[in-house]
Amino acid sequence: MEVLRPTLIRIGGRVYRKTNVREQAHQQEEEEDFYAAPGDAADEPCDAFMIEETERGYRCAMDIPSPLYKYIIGKKGETKKKLETETRTSINIPGPGVEGEIVITGQHRNGVVSARTRIDVLAESFRKKQPFTHFLSIALNQAAIQEKFLQFKEEVLEKCSNDCGISSTLFQNPAKLHLTIGTLVLLNEQEIQKAQELLKKCKEDFIDSITGGKPLTIEVTGIEYMNDDPAMIDVLYAKVHTKDGSKLQLIADRMMERFVTSGLMMKEWDRVKLHATVMNTLFRKDPSAEEQNNRTAGKASKERESFDGRKILKNHMVADHGSPPPILHHTVHKEATKNGSGCLMKFGCQNQITLQPNCSSLSLLVITL
Repeated sequence: MEVLRPTLIRIGGRVYRKTNVREQAHQQEEEEDFYAAPGDAADEPCDAFMIEETERGYRCAMDIPSPLYKYIIGKKGETKKKLETETRTSINIPGPGVEGEIVITGQHRNGVVSARTRIDVLAESFRKKQPFTHFLSIALNQAAIQEKFLQFKEEVLEKCSNDCGISSTLFQNPAKLHLTIGTLVLLNEQEIQKAQELLKKCKEDFIDSITGGKPLTIEVTGIEYMNDDPAMIDVLYAKVHTKDGSKLQLIADRMMERFVTSGLMMKEWDRVKLHATVMNTLFRKDPSAEEQNNRTAGKASKERESFDGRKILKNHMVADHGSPPPILHHTVHKEATKNGSGCLMKFGCQNQITLQPNCSSLSLLVITL
């Protein structure tokens, strides 16, 4: 662990510093805490947990998605046994693949609270290592945008196909063009339902007031890349310009903050970078892949085959004195329409929220305004 910059974990509105659960230095201190007076438990940082007093001591039930059980149990049950020994509690975990409550029981309240906190930290730590299951996005499913994208694709393949690494497999599926707000790890139906309810709450709390019930107009034009070297590009994206001030940016930023606060999303940037990925080297092997974050970028970078995008950038560079070539150059008024996966999209009218899987394990979580 880096002492000056420890890993921070947010649980229930609180922030914890992650330490190695195998450290022995604090074991004696924790054991002494278990014999503290009952009133001392009120000072525990997790006193907001529902700790039920029973005839035999104390009980706490917690909801943890079943895919995380194995990390709490550990190899041959070692992690669970260690937790039980050090907190002097009994921890009952449902069977593999069975959604249910993890129940902690013990004679001392602060022992149960300590076990609960440790399980929460373990669960959140390993959640961060899980691959993304969903992403929150605004779909760009207008026929005019898809047509412009296909024209861009044809032009690139015609003029740049001989450049290093360029092939038709790099391009996004036109039916899946979107603006990504953030990525999520939703591990069971309860978390999916929570995300859907939070989207509805976003609409009620601030989206309608920001839009004023009117359509938002955006322009997708010009391209940019995410690497330092234009001769070694992994992700090429179209830039988004709003015609209604910063309303779309404000909506995206507030949605990100709301999902981060809820614990459903990790905060990686201060602001959402509104962009539409048009070429991605991950698509070579997985056409439905989404942008990687830090948890998988290292592994993915070794498997990627970058492409030389200098000629593409030159052909579509925005000149100071004029307009850019028409890559996705289209002013968008979102109207009722259905995209390739059957999601209803609409700006400025009744909100529709759809959650449905793509062909891979990554699903599309879209908000329509």
